[in-house]
Amino acid sequence: ALITKDKPGALQTRLDNRAAHLAYIEATGLVEQAGPFLDEAGEMCGSLIVLDVKDMAVAEDWAENDPYARAGLFASTMLIEWKKVIG
Repeated sequence: ALITKDKPGALQTRLDNRAAHLAYIEATGLVEQAGPFLDEAGEMCGSLIVLDVKDMAVAEDWAENDPYARAGLFASTMLIEWKKVIG
């Protein structure tokens, strides 16, 4: 699971790179679930992305090459191994 928080005031960076980010998700085929975190105003401010990968090296590579990451959107990222139990 990739958990990110955007840099303060970076909504426009997110919006400018959203199409490339979504195309990357589609092209790689590794995303099981994904969606943005929302702030108090209902604006996107981070992401939760659940990847279906064979190991952390693949997840790290995916995260590093995400157009959002390449655009410098994130103030913080956390990549954690997660085990699906329900769903």
